[in-house]
Amino acid sequence: MYIIETSLQHLMVKIIPYIDNMKTLSILCLFLILANCSAHGVKVGKRCTTPTADGSFEKSFVWIVDKTTLKTFDAKINKENCLKNS
Repeated sequence: MYIIETSLQHLMVKIIPYIDNMKTLSILCLFLILANCSAHGVKVGKRCTTPTADGSFEKSFVWIVDKTTLKTFDAKINKENCLKNS
């Protein structure tokens, strides 16, 4: 029984760093792909839209924004709206 537990523990010690590395690489690759969009910009961070008449709103951590509206984006979709909507 002790041998099986030790083998499982040894296996987990090898797998956990591999999973962490793969998560990090996946996030970096996704960010690079999104950042290289020529017609769009990427905003990262928790932001929310203003609520509609029925009280619904959108919340996200990654926003893909058209470069023509990039300057006015923060006025419409921001962190303060998340505090109001919660």
